[in-house]
Amino acid sequence: MKQFPFHILLTALLAVVMLTGCNNDQSYADRLNAERNAVNAYLANHRVVMSVPEDSVFEVGPDAPFYRLDPDGNLYMQVLNAGDLNDKAKIGEPIYFRYSRYSLSTWYADGSWTVYSGNESAMDAVSCSFNYSDYTLPSSSQWGYGLQYPLLFLGVECEVNLVIKSQFGFTSEISYVMPFFYHVRYFHSQI
Repeated sequence: MKQFPFHILLTALLAVVMLTGCNNDQSYADRLNAERNAVNAYLANHRVVMSVPEDSVFEVGPDAPFYRLDPDGNLYMQVLNAGDLNDKAKIGEPIYFRYSRYSLSTWYADGSWTVYSGNESAMDAVSCSFNYSDYTLPSSSQWGYGLQYPLLFLGVECEVNLVIKSQFGFTSEISYVMPFFYHVRYFHSQI
């Protein structure tokens, strides 16, 4: 009777363990944890209010706090200019915006603070737009939920800073699990 060569099985098993141990890909849970750490590190340098004011009257200006807008902490807003509160966006209305966004993951990892994307600094670039609260249109849903959320509370011609986790960010980038800091200005017409 021939004996099974256990040393070959042990060598193959060891090779599999070593190959999977050398994989540099993070799990989704690891990426969510890294995202949370980057957002928490950024917000630790700012005043944070954990809910929307009951009367929806926000502090305004560069020293205003970041307000947590959703219970899960996916979206924080600092109001720089509230706009005309009597001029709110209407469902389906085209809203134009200019923005700059910065990766909080990159900032957290190496301290660099460079524009990741946006159209704010290039006035010859076309304004981006969405139809307010109409997520059935790809042209609106592509921007994610986070960019439209401030218009629930503020006038259309407002200006905000946002911290947006991937769940509320660009729909094409949700799986990257990368949080962003946004500076956004909203408009009724294209500028």
